Amino acid sequence: MARWQPDAPGRLATAALDLFEENGYENTTVIEIATRAGLTKSTFFRYFPDKREVLFDRGTVTDFLIEGITSAPPAAGPLDTVGNALDTLGRTFFTPDRREFSSRRQAVLNANTELREREALKRLDLTTSMTEALTRRGTPNLTARVAAQLGGLSWEIAFNQWIDTNNNEDFGPLAQQALTEVRTAGALH
Repeated sequence: MARWQPDAPGRLATAALDLFEENGYENTTVIEIATRAGLTKSTFFRYFPDKREVLFDRGTVTDFLIEGITSAPPAAGPLDTVGNALDTLGRTFFTPDRREFSSRRQAVLNANTELREREALKRLDLTTSMTEALTRRGTPNLTARVAAQLGGLSWEIAFNQWIDTNNNEDFGPLAQQALTEVRTAGALH
């Protein structure tokens, strides 16, 4: 009898990524993903509603961003608060051990229109979540929206640098550098 192995969602994501790279997203089935992970189809659907979602961390990134906004010092301005959220993301999610997986995942997403569209929707949801968290801290709605959008742009810039396999810098410093550059660009008249 096989011994139970932990982290079914992680195993499913790894199996899906391997199969998407080998066979293409369109040519991979949920059954193949579950089998490669050593799990059943019903276990797959316990964690993910469909194969599009297997490469998207269900709420984890949102939770870390909200935690970072909530834990920012009370006197922090909106962009400093977003900076704290990006630091939290770098310490808790975009860690060195996830860089290779994230790079491979992005290559698969870039190769598939359906997955790129799904990623765009997820990023919109993240921006909305950051806006709502900033508003709960007392930031006026328009200011919260702008800060969240600039934070999302900074995150995207930093993420693209971080997944570059020739780059060894941690996500947090890259995100802070991107946020500084975005602030500077925003100050142009």
